[in-house]
Amino acid sequence: MSRRFLIIGAFAAIYLLWGSTYFAITLGLKSIPPFLLMALRSLCGGIVLLAMSGRQVAGVSWQAWAMASLCGLLFFVGCHGVLAFAQQSVPSGVAAIVLATIPFWILLIDLVFPGDQRPRPVALLALVPGFLGVGLVAWQNVKQAGISILPVVLLLAAALSWSAGTVLSRRMSNQTSAILLSGMQLSIGGTVLFAISRLTGEIESFRPGNVLPMSLAAALWLIIAGSVIGFVAYNWLLENVSTSLVSTYTFVNPVIAVLLGTVVLGEPFSPMMLLGAGLVIVSVIVIWRAESSGSSRTNDETVRSTKNLVLRKT
Repeated sequence: MSRRFLIIGAFAAIYLLWGSTYFAITLGLKSIPPFLLMALRSLCGGIVLLAMSGRQVAGVSWQAWAMASLCGLLFFVGCHGVLAFAQQSVPSGVAAIVLATIPFWILLIDLVFPGDQRPRPVALLALVPGFLGVGLVAWQNVKQAGISILPVVLLLAAALSWSAGTVLSRRMSNQTSAILLSGMQLSIGGTVLFAISRLTGEIESFRPGNVLPMSLAAALWLIIAGSVIGFVAYNWLLENVSTSLVSTYTFVNPVIAVLLGTVVLGEPFSPMMLLGAGLVIVSVIVIWRAESSGSSRTNDETVRSTKNLVLRKT
């Protein structure tokens, strides 16, 4: 299979499959508590991927396990666990829009802790309309549903947690294969989520016989499409494509989530929320274009420098 088809398939996974997971979480929460739902999603997906990795697991160093554990906590406890908890009172489309701030957080992390990818000034300016858009969505959500601002704050914290995990995972992506790395992160995150579910009393009050067929189907979708396929595709893309390009999934996911939530679940969506979503999407596109053009110029300069060096030697 050619590299181009692999890239297209991986982007299709994180664009479409991950866009549907917000809808699936809403269905799963109808009869499965939030932390238990995410624990099942993460641990089951992690076990499948570790089994697929076979003997490679035995060769992983303790340092790699430690870093994968930290990433797993950030991805699946700090983000997915908090996301499911917040979605008990926030529409799936709104949750997806707030999590579209992930590229902003990645940009800020790269600014505060500069590594091999330094943010450009234009990308920093693009943060302003994006945060205004999130503010509009949050305000409209509180105004329409009459709920506390706390779930929106939790969703912003979840976006920050995922962004920190992305930066760390990007820096260790060359140490192991995408399948093995994903399995390690998912299994650690799922194990901790099970512990949280038990500590919060979810498991004691949970009755498997009361699980609705739609919730069971949603849980299976989250495991297979969201974790096994989607997260492997995400880690593989982090190894092979720039982070700014990978993060474009965050402005496709809300479109899918809003369409499913509005059409199937009848979730409310006002013109002001649409304006807020548009501001978020515009910001992400500007950031992506700025970072992509910056990467292209850097690559061109590297090529020219290499050619000049070769010419001097010859």
